Amino acid sequence: MSIIVEHDKRRNEILEKALQVFVEEGYTDTTYQKIADRCGITRTILYIYFKNKREIFIYSIKRFTESLENELKAIIAHNSYTNTEKLKAVTQMIIDTCEANSKLLQIIVDYLQHLSKAGINTAERVRRRIIRLRHLLAGIIIAGQKSGEFDPNIQVKSAIDFFYVIIEAIVVRVALLQARNLDEIKNLSNAFITMLGKSSIPNPMRK
Repeated sequence: MSIIVEHDKRRNEILEKALQVFVEEGYTDTTYQKIADRCGITRTILYIYFKNKREIFIYSIKRFTESLENELKAIIAHNSYTNTEKLKAVTQMIIDTCEANSKLLQIIVDYLQHLSKAGINTAERVRRRIIRLRHLLAGIIIAGQKSGEFDPNIQVKSAIDFFYVIIEAIVVRVALLQARNLDEIKNLSNAFITMLGKSSIPNPMRK
């Protein structure tokens, strides 16, 4: 058991340091050797844990997104928050995380473009990565509808699609336009969340 724990610990340390290299160098310029050097190990030892640079990158991003997901789950589990507060806190954390990791977002976009040129369906890959986030957001909205906090006639899927568009807008602004101020998107997101509870406002997302 101790051998497995030590192996997982070293693997996570490699992923953490590798992500730093990717952020500093970019995906293309990052090499297997640079990752090994940053970790203070040989390429031979690195091969024990990962077979190539691409696998390291994929697991580094997976580890990063899982960490964010755990933080979002902690917000949702906060019993003192209303569902409106949970939804605002979750979207705020997503926006703040994107702002704080603009370079990483740029690298992810570059990586997806690299895959797209190779004929790989990047849309499907992105969909798989965010499906749990969609479920988390849907859970908050459904809970809000059951409690009477949100309009029960709101179509949950349409509402989640709106948040997905918001996230896409954040990525475009941060990764491609290198925007440093997302107040407009924050205000739009908060206004939409507030609107979920106002049944008197005509809304195309209502059933």
